[in-house]
Amino acid sequence: MSKYVVFALMIIAAEMGVGPLAHAAPRKPHSVVLGAVKRVSYSKTGDPSGAATGEDALKVRALLVDGVLKEWTTGDAHDVTDRSFVVRRVIRLNDALPTDKSGPPEKASLDKASHDKASQWVWQRGPWLLVDRTTGRVTALRLPDYDPGVSQVSWFRDYAAYCGLTPSGKSLYAVVAQIAARKPVLAKKLAAFDAENHPDPVCAPPEWQREPLRIAFHPAGSDAVSYDIVPGSAVMVEDTGDEVETPEPAPAK
Repeated sequence: MSKYVVFALMIIAAEMGVGPLAHAAPRKPHSVVLGAVKRVSYSKTGDPSGAATGEDALKVRALLVDGVLKEWTTGDAHDVTDRSFVVRRVIRLNDALPTDKSGPPEKASLDKASHDKASQWVWQRGPWLLVDRTTGRVTALRLPDYDPGVSQVSWFRDYAAYCGLTPSGKSLYAVVAQIAARKPVLAKKLAAFDAENHPDPVCAPPEWQREPLRIAFHPAGSDAVSYDIVPGSAVMVEDTGDEVETPEPAPAK
């Protein structure tokens, strides 16, 4: 069979919808953008566990996917892979009492007039988000023993290092978590924790060393402590974002 005949058969097959590429839907590109930095009112009263003493403003940025506001974020983003990054969410919480008479502000409005009109809304630092630029998917990360008011996360590759607080609130731990791993890579007790009387901040951000892979924790009022980490492969899975089209049944002869 000549190459011209083969080429003609391929064209006919494609037109009839039975070629190998006929059922593959094209990838839909997504636009994932962090907006400009804006300053909003922030206080220890509005965020008892997260705000530092005397902190009166918080820098926030909108996370936009295809032009739609998905979340508000704060702080620097960290690229985990060439297509995924993590960033900390900031939550706008309704602080109104049942007797207060004021409606919710516009979702995307941050101007002063909006704050004056709806001053019962407060900002609080929240959990970390994993954002996939290819699929546009935003996922809340569940980091072990993570506490928004205590844990200052330091990222390296797909590892998150921070001082964690046990569910009982009585023990401070050195924690290294890996995205998508079920158990922490490291969990070592640092000290007892007193919720009523503790330094602010409780821990300085941990410091990474690459070779050998090592992490140093700096709990307030104590000497720094370091741990060697056995490096492992990333366990996070990134979807392709392709939508597979179900082939139609062949027409009956």
